[in-house]
Amino acid sequence: MSLSAPVLTASELADEVGSKPVQGREIRYHGLIWDVHRDDVELGAAGVVRREYIGHPGAVVVVALRPDPASSADRPRDQVFLVKQYRHPVTTLEWELPAGLLDVQSEPPWQAAARELAEEADLVAGRWDVLLDFYPSPGAMSEAIRIFVARELADVPAEQRHARTGEELGMAGGWVDLDEAHTAALTGRLNNASAIMGILAAHAGRARGWQTLRSHDAPWPQHPSYRHPTGT
Repeated sequence: MSLSAPVLTASELADEVGSKPVQGREIRYHGLIWDVHRDDVELGAAGVVRREYIGHPGAVVVVALRPDPASSADRPRDQVFLVKQYRHPVTTLEWELPAGLLDVQSEPPWQAAARELAEEADLVAGRWDVLLDFYPSPGAMSEAIRIFVARELADVPAEQRHARTGEELGMAGGWVDLDEAHTAALTGRLNNASAIMGILAAHAGRARGWQTLRSHDAPWPQHPSYRHPTGT
């Protein structure tokens, strides 16, 4: 590759989902939540290569937005809901967006997102849209993440609220101006990948009048269940 590489057209900028032939597959380690897999993959002229990766069920993330109550009609502003949670592998209390695993059998992703929003933020939403899909670490795990925008928000009634446990017990949460969250992401004060992706994408999407949003139930061929119907 060099400066003489071809210039791609807009229509070419789309990932191609589909597995190369797998000659052998085994699970090397069974974990509490995910497993480590070993595949022998046929790469054509490059021959057969052995790859180990974490099989992951996928996850959903929620950018919950509300109009800033103090904003004016001529200068509208939005606030995003963030939670603060301890993540032991990186020994950090991170500011994050509400999120969770797709670990309920046959639960549609947007319903999983709604469940997580209610459990972590005590919020329900009247409108759901797909904001972004991404792989957080495609060389190491099969995890695919879908980020939703949730709007038209209301509180979960007190008697219906989720009883939090583990790292979620006593979890802090609150509203922050979307522009301020955008600055925090760009200046290194936020480090959670999903939070950064969601905040940056929401900030950019709003600037485009939300024209790039997709339906809440838009196809998701990048999800592991699509790529490996029998499980990874």
